[in-house]
Amino acid sequence: MDILHRVGAKASPETVYTALTTLDGLADWWTEDVKGSADEGGVVAFRFAQGGFDMKVLETRPAEAVVWEVVDGPEEWIGTHIRFDLKQEDGFTIVLFRHEGWREEVEFMSHCSTKWATFLMSLKRLAETGTGEPAPRDVQVSNWH
Repeated sequence: MDILHRVGAKASPETVYTALTTLDGLADWWTEDVKGSADEGGVVAFRFAQGGFDMKVLETRPAEAVVWEVVDGPEEWIGTHIRFDLKQEDGFTIVLFRHEGWREEVEFMSHCSTKWATFLMSLKRLAETGTGEPAPRDVQVSNWH
């Protein structure tokens, strides 16, 4: 079971890649509470009001791809992989997003899919305008936030 999204930003692949591979970049679109090392082999800790996730950085290919493994967080996320593949098309940097390896389709997966979509739109806004909407300023989609 995977969550899949495709989002295009009118920005360079390098701009999007920087937002995915630096602590400041990640804090500008996903959550303002980010710590750790975003270098390959490092672990990044993302914290939200409802909890958090620790991601081991498995792969970084400049302006092409970023892959994380969830090493701590909600049970449903442990061992899953998050992948951002980047490519250029018609003036856009296309982000092909995958949160792969869910063991089963549960209601939390539906919530996470919606939240990933809102955060990917925050990434798009950041890349295009310089300002994203990271947590705690993100869109509240339900009582789970």
